[in-house]
Amino acid sequence: MSVRVRFAPSPTGPLHIGGARSALFNWLFARHHGGRFIVRIEDTDLERSSRESEENILNALHWLGIDWDEGIQTGGPNGPYRQTERLSVYRQLAAQLLAKGQAYYCYCTEEELAAEREELLARGELPRYLGRCRHLSEEAKAKLAAEGRKPVLRFRVPENRIIIIQDRVRGQVEFESNGIGDFIIMKSDNIPTYNFAVVVDDHDMNITHVIRAEEHLSNTPRQILLYEALGWPQPEFAHISLILGKDRAKMSKRHGATAIEQYQKLGYLPEALVNFLALLGWSPGGEQEILSLPEIVEQFSLDRVAKNPAVFDIDKLNWLNGHYIRQSPLDRLTRLAVPYLMEAGYLDEAPDAEKLAWLEQVVAIARNYISYMQEITQHVDIFFRDEVIVSEAEARDVLTWEQMPAVMEAACRLFADAPELTEESVKGIIKAIGKQTGLKGKFIFQPLRVAITGRTHGPELHQIIPVIGKERTVARLRAVLRQSSPPAGQ
Repeated sequence: MSVRVRFAPSPTGPLHIGGARSALFNWLFARHHGGRFIVRIEDTDLERSSRESEENILNALHWLGIDWDEGIQTGGPNGPYRQTERLSVYRQLAAQLLAKGQAYYCYCTEEELAAEREELLARGELPRYLGRCRHLSEEAKAKLAAEGRKPVLRFRVPENRIIIIQDRVRGQVEFESNGIGDFIIMKSDNIPTYNFAVVVDDHDMNITHVIRAEEHLSNTPRQILLYEALGWPQPEFAHISLILGKDRAKMSKRHGATAIEQYQKLGYLPEALVNFLALLGWSPGGEQEILSLPEIVEQFSLDRVAKNPAVFDIDKLNWLNGHYIRQSPLDRLTRLAVPYLMEAGYLDEAPDAEKLAWLEQVVAIARNYISYMQEITQHVDIFFRDEVIVSEAEARDVLTWEQMPAVMEAACRLFADAPELTEESVKGIIKAIGKQTGLKGKFIFQPLRVAITGRTHGPELHQIIPVIGKERTVARLRAVLRQSSPPAGQ
């Protein structure tokens, strides 16, 4: 049997972390087994669905590197792949269930259903439809229709059944049919409900495995009953765990960004996010946590998907993303950095080739200190600003050291006389400052660092000085020399 799996989002908002993880697990399962991955759109929530959200979801999948073999945008032999384009299919099958007595029209109002729910809750029972319209006569139906009531179509759930699900992640799960209640398959506007449409779509698209979030487990017995009523074979089911925040509460906005586009805008790398998402509820064979996509595909198995909830640890994501940033080509990171530098006011316009080459040197230094690309603006001001701002108390203290004038005087002369500044030549100049002043260690490095950067900590001086450049380096040293030297005649 050739594996066929799908991701079927509702376009009611951006692609969230949970949806992206479900899409990824389906994609990994298909690629591991040499199967097919289908993407379709479940847009029967007419009020909340939008093409804008659909585009957002599809763009996010593309950005993550998740491609699909059939479906929306791609086409294929089992379309249409958007539910609102398949309405005639659902209506025809609903009519068949109605004709066979496996479905019936229900005329109950929202008020009547709410009262029934309250009564069941008061008795300590699960809310469900008790079948008030199950056996209406034609006369009763005509009377209710004459009142202007628009009926829904309910599926007639068989009584006293144990519905068994052999779940690939959760093992055997059982549900009692008496606790389900007759559920709606077609709304009063003749639009199918999720449980009905998803069964029809999965059958028509020959889906072999349904891999989805644990919250859909309670829908599965309804769907199994529909498969049986329609005489169709069932796919295998695998319900993956919920994603929780570090406080063990369900993932929400208070835990940070929840949509993929937010991480994209912050400058996370897609390969880092994919690596992170793969480890949310799945574990590889060993202890390795940094895995390339081919490695994840090779190792992926539903047998290693955990039943327990996955914890979204932003610190781990930042660590992973930082690793990928430091492994990425500099030209790629520089292109990613440009929009953030422009927004922060460090660049007035898109850089030309010469400026890009210089920016690569800036990025090469700054990337060692960031977890995502937006953070680069916090680590580059020393390369862009002419004025050095000394705000740290520790740095201001260094300006008062008695060694400061001698270090500045020697540094100004040696840097000004240098034909060029490279990492090696800067190391040589710093050694020469030591020889000329008789100073060592921090009594050279700290005055130089504070004069050039305004800080007492940061990247190595031999790395940053060539990037700042000779002219600006000497200007900064002379500014501090003027401040630290006593006035003439004293």
